[in-house]
Amino acid sequence: MNKTIIININGIVFHIEEDAYEILKNYMTDVQRHFLNSADSLEITTDIENRIAEMFNEILLREGKQVIVLQDVKTVVQQMGSVEDFEMEEEGAKPHAQPAFGYGTEPRRLFRDPDDHLVAGVCSGIANYFDFNPVWVRLLFVLSLIFFGTGFVLYVILWIVVPKAVTRADRMAMKGQKLDLQGFKNNFEEEISGLRNNIANMHHEARPLIYRTRDFAGDVFGHFGNFLGGAGKVIGKLVAIALIASCFAGIVALIILLISAFVYGNHNIGIYHIFPFNITSEHVNNIFIVCAVLMGIIPLLAIILTIINVVFKGNVINRTAGSALLMTWIVALSIVIYYVAKTSSNFKEYASFSQTINIKPSADSTYYLKLNDIKYLTREDSIRLKVKEDFSGRVILDDDEDNDMDMPDKNIDIFIEKSDVPQPVLVESFSARGSDYEEALSNARGTSYQFKQEGNVLKFNRRLEKQADKLWRAQRLHLTLKIPLNSKVVIDEQIDRFVRDVDVWQCKQVNKKDNASDVKFIMTDNGLQCKVDTLVLPHKQKAAADSAAVDTAQ
Repeated sequence: MNKTIIININGIVFHIEEDAYEILKNYMTDVQRHFLNSADSLEITTDIENRIAEMFNEILLREGKQVIVLQDVKTVVQQMGSVEDFEMEEEGAKPHAQPAFGYGTEPRRLFRDPDDHLVAGVCSGIANYFDFNPVWVRLLFVLSLIFFGTGFVLYVILWIVVPKAVTRADRMAMKGQKLDLQGFKNNFEEEISGLRNNIANMHHEARPLIYRTRDFAGDVFGHFGNFLGGAGKVIGKLVAIALIASCFAGIVALIILLISAFVYGNHNIGIYHIFPFNITSEHVNNIFIVCAVLMGIIPLLAIILTIINVVFKGNVINRTAGSALLMTWIVALSIVIYYVAKTSSNFKEYASFSQTINIKPSADSTYYLKLNDIKYLTREDSIRLKVKEDFSGRVILDDDEDNDMDMPDKNIDIFIEKSDVPQPVLVESFSARGSDYEEALSNARGTSYQFKQEGNVLKFNRRLEKQADKLWRAQRLHLTLKIPLNSKVVIDEQIDRFVRDVDVWQCKQVNKKDNASDVKFIMTDNGLQCKVDTLVLPHKQKAAADSAAVDTAQ
């Protein structure tokens, strides 16, 4: 049986055999004696005691026992190094024995570095673990912030999970230093040396966090600049090549556009009958397109030449040629501005006139609104198309959605109102713009519209026609169909897009006829309302439909 005593090391209670305690006591006495004359012997011996306590805990946990025995103390002393060997190494003599186990040769441990940190020491701890500059780790976290903030989330997680290097042993393990007497001695001397440097540079180290952050940002941009000086040059050239290719493709596209405008751009089959090319003459359009293309090509060409000159050091254009390109671009811009201002002045004034067409009353007070599918041809069109010779007995249909002035449903509006008299009428209001009132009125008068009544069917043309010598000057037609009270109107789905302030789709929903080709309305004191088909609805559904009809009326 061996006598066991209780000792306290760094606040931790251990049960230790008496003979083992004597060896440990003598060892710590030698350690205290050796470091007695050091700058801070108490801190060094306390750190050594803390490390010995950690090693005892590891031994007890590993072997599953509760008492420190003589062999455990010998193992710890051998790993820490004896004072005699330590003193002989300091004097330059060869020690009589080498430690059997180098405890400090184990891999580094991951801690948060409390001595070199901007926030929590995570980046510095990772840099110590992998033995490289902390700036690169911080730069990596900063760059990762652009990926949905993953860098911030990862930093917070590591802040919580990774322990802080509190003791000297933790800081030594973090940096891969030996955890023996020599290691503690060297670490303390390094700390003292660093402290002296800090005192010498107190004005620098004592600065607030914002200045340290500024220095960190300077390091980051400095390293990033070095990166751009190396691999960044290659990336820069690749980006330059991509920009040159894009600009060249833009130039080719503009040239193709210019050629297409001249090949297909006549008033009969080309683009000059659509907005905005229909607001001026073909001659002006040609000048405008050429100048607009030059305004696009010259900047793209300038970008290409600048990139070649700056990135690839190739002087491919002299000052005279550059000045000529600049003057050409300025002249083209001036011409475009001139024609834009001149064309805009042709829309300064507004004029309109109206005319009324009497409609024959229907016997059952029902009127059907449909699109006229027969194409209206002027005398000039009939001669040009040889209608009498080639289309005798045939009907030319008007089913083209195109329009000389604009989309058909954009310059024709049909409104349906209650008439104050029993006679239904159609009021046609023509309007246009011009440089002055007289010209605006002439432009409005130069338009015509074909309306036709066949019994109780009212047929509306899909387009507003203008004279061949008239340009587009915002010509518009406002049609107002006035019908008596309680008259019914059946609106065909093809003419629906011309009719304003009438919800055909909702009326279909109320009557549960989503696929119907037309919808029936009735004129009330509150205006045109959806007519609900009460004959096909049960009583409950009729009440719901009446409610929906009231909502529609509101």
